[in-house]
Amino acid sequence: MSVWPAWEVQDHESAVSWFGVRLDFPDGGQVDVLAVVAAGCVAIEEVRAQPPLSLDDLAALADWIEEPLLEACGAAPEPSHEPAPAPAPRADPDWPGGLEGWRLVAQEYLAAQRQGIDPVSAVMRMTGCSRRTSLKLIGGARDIGLLTPRHAQR
Repeated sequence: MSVWPAWEVQDHESAVSWFGVRLDFPDGGQVDVLAVVAAGCVAIEEVRAQPPLSLDDLAALADWIEEPLLEACGAAPEPSHEPAPAPAPRADPDWPGGLEGWRLVAQEYLAAQRQGIDPVSAVMRMTGCSRRTSLKLIGGARDIGLLTPRHAQR
């Protein structure tokens, strides 16, 4: 595995760094990743794989590259006093609809914003829904006033 810095954005309190990562496999397979490291967390922006990754491999990709990325940017994984979250369930047919569902989505969205992580991804993990469905849930929470409007009204 090779890791190289792509670019970095800094403000007064923190930095967000993008890295290129390449994994070469003995069978000739190759995976190129553009990853972001912010506040000790790794997020994947883009993946190109030859041959294509299975869904299980794609799900495990962040785990494969997390430690080398954090080492490359000089950040160590922060120990947590809370237990690791359980893997997100797939779309739950028992997900509460209507107001209760939107309230849960809004709580997760706002908590992720406060922690400095991608709120849409946090909602996706919580609900087990696709990005598109999670964005619809977030939009519903906005529509009923649980979240601030995305854009200023004209």
